Amino acid sequence: MESGFAEVNGVLMFFVTAGAGVPVIYVHGNTGSSAWFSLVMNVPGCRVVALDMPNFGKSTPLEGDVSIQRYAASVAGFMDVQGLKEAVVVGHSLGGCVVQALALERPDLVRAMVLVDSGAPNGLLTPRDHYPAIEFMRTSRTVLEQALKAVMPTLKDEALFKTLVDDAQKMAAPAWIGNAEALSNFDISARCAEFQGPVLVIRGTLDQIITDEMAQKTARAYPRARLVTLESMGHSVIVEDPSLFLHILMDFLAEEGICKK
Repeated sequence: MESGFAEVNGVLMFFVTAGAGVPVIYVHGNTGSSAWFSLVMNVPGCRVVALDMPNFGKSTPLEGDVSIQRYAASVAGFMDVQGLKEAVVVGHSLGGCVVQALALERPDLVRAMVLVDSGAPNGLLTPRDHYPAIEFMRTSRTVLEQALKAVMPTLKDEALFKTLVDDAQKMAAPAWIGNAEALSNFDISARCAEFQGPVLVIRGTLDQIITDEMAQKTARAYPRARLVTLESMGHSVIVEDPSLFLHILMDFLAEEGICKK
């Protein structure tokens, strides 16, 4: 596995990559980083790339307001710089909204979408009275740990959990509230039918953030989408059960004729 930085419109974006073949791009969620995909980088027949979006992990912050569209533009710029086209783009949580925006704005870059416990096409509303709790999470590692444990309730790897908390604390200060506002203001539901590629929507039944109704709404929004529901799994199958996620992903790629299993 290799790592490096790519300059995208004056912003340095960190990434890790492994393998060769069909491009698979991993886009993390809120408080996330490329480390969330560290256990799912081996996809046979694929060049897998996991990145840190601006404001996250080792990448540099964005200047100005935060929006899902700006994150999507950053991912598009990264893919352009790296020469990645017609990719399978996997988005987790907030990253799922980023991937949906990317697919509509740059369909040349996205061959298929995999949306893992993703926000719906009309985003995810965070009531403003929850903002003080978000700020508390930013300043208290103990509170942050409690919040992250809630979104990956079956994770047993303590070393990985520590790494994910460490990376969460690197998120740019304005993004903590900014990401909540960005998700609340996001709505591409009127345009979803424009994307004609295959879409796989994944949700864990223990997910406390994305409801079954939200996941079904996402699956109904796209002409070629289907929903896979995972029993006894939380918000983050990519770290809770990476082997299961890889099995589902490889089945999807094989069924769509994108890559052999």
